[in-house]
Amino acid sequence: MTVELERVDEIIEHHGSERRHMLAVLQDIQREFSYLPRPALECTAERMGASLGEVYQLATFFKAFRLEPRGEHMLKVCLGTACHVIGGQRLLEHLERRLGIQAGYTTPDGKFSLEGVRCLGACALAPVMVVDDRMYGKVTSAKASRIIASLKEEKAAYAEGDA
Repeated sequence: MTVELERVDEIIEHHGSERRHMLAVLQDIQREFSYLPRPALECTAERMGASLGEVYQLATFFKAFRLEPRGEHMLKVCLGTACHVIGGQRLLEHLERRLGIQAGYTTPDGKFSLEGVRCLGACALAPVMVVDDRMYGKVTSAKASRIIASLKEEKAAYAEGDA
């Protein structure tokens, strides 16, 4: 992804270049690019009169900010109390092995990002996994593997349809 620094400049112009606006600037940059690209952070530091370290400190303090792009599909595994007791942690570990990444990371091909989250509010369906915006309940390792396989097949079928 190419970072359009002109767009970063527009965001800073919109909020003003005073340091007190840095959080709002970072939120809008992330909204624009889906993460905080390094060139955008460098531009923000320069334009707002801060060091790059100060900008990174703010960007890494808040869990809502991402320094890496997310995958095409976002997988979230609930680790709240009910899900944890019924196997949420084992499910997350299975997905880490299946995808070859740790929670908090994206597969090298950019297809999947994986996160463990604290509670998805569906305790009766534990363990719960959300893929993009779709919730799955009572997820076993086998069911999770089938979901991932179907997402891979869906992409392959789409690509074949374009040929």
